[in-house]
Amino acid sequence: MKIGFYAGSFDPFTNGHLHVIKKASELFDKIVIGIGINDKKENRFDRDLMKTAIEKVLNRENITNYNILIYDKLSTDVAKENNCTFLVRGIRNGMDYEYEENLALINEDISGLDTVYVRAGKFGNISSSSVMELLKYGKDISKYVPKEVLEIILNK
Repeated sequence: MKIGFYAGSFDPFTNGHLHVIKKASELFDKIVIGIGINDKKENRFDRDLMKTAIEKVLNRENITNYNILIYDKLSTDVAKENNCTFLVRGIRNGMDYEYEENLALINEDISGLDTVYVRAGKFGNISSSSVMELLKYGKDISKYVPKEVLEIILNK
């Protein structure tokens, strides 16, 4: 069984993240989505709320071959613990590729897991940080995040 592990802070979860999961769910028998705790990033939204919103989005999109978990250790360790066979990473642009390729080399060295890149396609301009920046200045972000996530953002 081919199992992909897609890790991120998903703070917030965007349509770009959704695009990657849709593609990965077609490539793998199962996709494990890991909401990681990243000490380098400010946590803007409750992870349990975001997990519930992501589940609602994936169910609405008829994606059924997934599991979502929240973790606070190395992504490669969590991937191995969940019998994942590949790491999945979204790529928006060339700068992402350079960063992700360096990370993939280290991850493969420490875990033996290879990385599969999924292009963000038309969502390549979206990042969680840019969504929050637009929100800060009162701009409409509804086309950048799923409606279930927008509800969390607007209720904060």
